[in-house]
Amino acid sequence: MSGSNPASCQPLEGLLVLDLTRLLPGPLCTMMLGDYGAEVIKVEDTVAGDPTRFVGPVIDGSGAFFRQLNRNKKSLAVDLKNKKGCELLVRLVKKADILVEGFRPGVMDRLGLGYSELSSVNPRLIYASISGYGQKGPYRSRAGHDINYTALAGLLDLSAAADGAPVMPAVQIADIAGGSLTAINGIMFALYRCEKSGRGSHVDIAMTRGLLPWLTYASSGLTGQNPELPRRDSGYITGAYACYNLYKTADGAYMSLGALEPQFWQRFCEAVGRPQWTSLQFDPASRRSLIEEVQALFEERSRAEWEKFFAEVDACCEPVLSLQEVPDHPVCSEGGYWLNSGEIKGGPELMTGFPLLFDGAAGERRLNPPKLGEHTIEILRSAGYEEGNIEEMIRVGVVATEQEKQ
Repeated sequence: MSGSNPASCQPLEGLLVLDLTRLLPGPLCTMMLGDYGAEVIKVEDTVAGDPTRFVGPVIDGSGAFFRQLNRNKKSLAVDLKNKKGCELLVRLVKKADILVEGFRPGVMDRLGLGYSELSSVNPRLIYASISGYGQKGPYRSRAGHDINYTALAGLLDLSAAADGAPVMPAVQIADIAGGSLTAINGIMFALYRCEKSGRGSHVDIAMTRGLLPWLTYASSGLTGQNPELPRRDSGYITGAYACYNLYKTADGAYMSLGALEPQFWQRFCEAVGRPQWTSLQFDPASRRSLIEEVQALFEERSRAEWEKFFAEVDACCEPVLSLQEVPDHPVCSEGGYWLNSGEIKGGPELMTGFPLLFDGAAGERRLNPPKLGEHTIEILRSAGYEEGNIEEMIRVGVVATEQEKQ
């Protein structure tokens, strides 16, 4: 795996981001902004900081999950329940371009740090709020997690067979797709408008509603009086037909066949020596038996043998990789999509990058994930605090530094 980055890629250089988020959705959003050049200040509490600091194997004093989400950030440990702590944040807001927060709706307002207050300090501020159900409505204060958001958006139900139970995803779909990526889109839209009008925005990101674009194909089945939803084993892309399915190989691994268009299915059938299958692609009477026949075919060879076989066949057939295999696969190993931070105890530390190339370059790792309060003093100085004020703020617990936590 090379993980090489052909050139520096910092289109967001010059932007200052205040990150008041924790856990996954917000930190991933702000880290991506940092990867592409923004200066990101991670605002944490003075006691323990982001809870992900303690998730996963500890590497250089931080949990592995925290490290995956917080490179290219500086850590400011401050007590926002203290009036002086809020005054510090307001001072930073005056110079900031973007603020991202992930508290329950109403929390920032109670602290005196809501959009109306901060936009009066900085009218150009882009203020992004990430929550489960949005800033308004009957669910605004309701607690939730990824499994709840995907359930309410209809994704979990669609993952079930007609007579079966839903399948629990192995990754956080709502947190990332509905939260992190939707937030980035909203922030970029707001920045563009600010560039034209000089006016900031309050961007409301509801993770549940952020999943609605994922339903674009599925919701087309709601048209008419007899809904036809793409449940597992019942639709074109959910395993109902042999041409678009998963098949177990002789060694217990799997291949993915996506020969949905007739030309790909024909090439597949011809390549495996079964031209008689071509006309049966969408034949309802042959649907089950054809899947069984294709399955029997795949069980004749190992995954590696099928992978070699289809290397030169344009039929949309690829191996199902394990997570350990992905970083070394040619599709993902080049261009900086995986950031290799170098050797740590036990091997290399790999971090997922963001799959955008600008003139051939992806984002890059400029700063290691910060210790709690590692940059507190630096940030206070840049905000104009004098040394005596800094020492007093540390003494009374308004802010904390890395040294205090060691």
